[in-house]
Amino acid sequence: MKNIVLCGSMKVKDKIIEVEQLLKEKGYNVLLPKECMEGLPKVIASRAHFDRIVHPENDTILIVNATKNNIENYIGPNSFAEIAFAFYYHKNILLLNEFYEPYLDELEGWGVKELHGTLDNIEKIINL
Repeated sequence: MKNIVLCGSMKVKDKIIEVEQLLKEKGYNVLLPKECMEGLPKVIASRAHFDRIVHPENDTILIVNATKNNIENYIGPNSFAEIAFAFYYHKNILLLNEFYEPYLDELEGWGVKELHGTLDNIEKIINL
């Protein structure tokens, strides 16, 4: 069973939980940014989630880059840091939606893959 670490803004927490359920139905083991969801201090929550991202058994992160404050495909600074961290540790990096334009060069250059709003082809994309 593959492990997928979910990342994203806590403003779209409901969407993150929705994606978690859909991935579990597909047979994935899903790890949430639970410390962030519980409202723990940022220093504790971020370190715990970075540990989750780099754990050797976790080879994929999925950024739930939903619309936030009327900004489509939003990726905030914390999620971008998680992407950079995952890139450095040679993890598969997926975006639920399309690239977020302000970070286009880095996302493309780091081999981030878009899911275009659907999880239908996630197995194929992870195994590319």
